[in-house]
Amino acid sequence: MAAIARFPDRGHAIAELARTDEDFRGLCADLADAKAALVRWERAPSPVKEARCAEYRDLVRDLAAELEATLDRHL
Repeated sequence: MAAIARFPDRGHAIAELARTDEDFRGLCADLADAKAALVRWERAPSPVKEARCAEYRDLVRDLAAELEATLDRHL
């Protein structure tokens, strides 16, 4: 799971919240999708590669921040 890879020290909390909260599961899925898209763009031989990578890096950062804030609220 991408969320656990991002926050390995909070793996148990992530798994528990994902088990019980559908919105949190969606957030985790969005993070995984964004990370996968970033990896694809990093490998793409495209003239827009750098712009897309920057967009996906921002998205991954924002999703991770939202995920972390959700975890903090559920402590």
